[in-house]
Amino acid sequence: MVNVKRLKGKIVECGLSVEKVADIVGVDKATLYRKMGAGGETFTIKEENSIAKALGLSSDELNAIFFDHEVA
Repeated sequence: MVNVKRLKGKIVECGLSVEKVADIVGVDKATLYRKMGAGGETFTIKEENSIAKALGLSSDELNAIFFDHEVA
């Protein structure tokens, strides 16, 4: 499950909007809003990588946002 609050916070911290991130990632803004609203469960790896690159996420930030759960 994606930590959507942390993702939104990082978007704001970077001075971007969800619309701009959607444009960078190459998806419609409605699609990005829908995926975020669904807890990010439907993000593809390609989309996650594109978002991480657009936001300049470190590997720790990437893991904290997109892999916000413990694996047994």
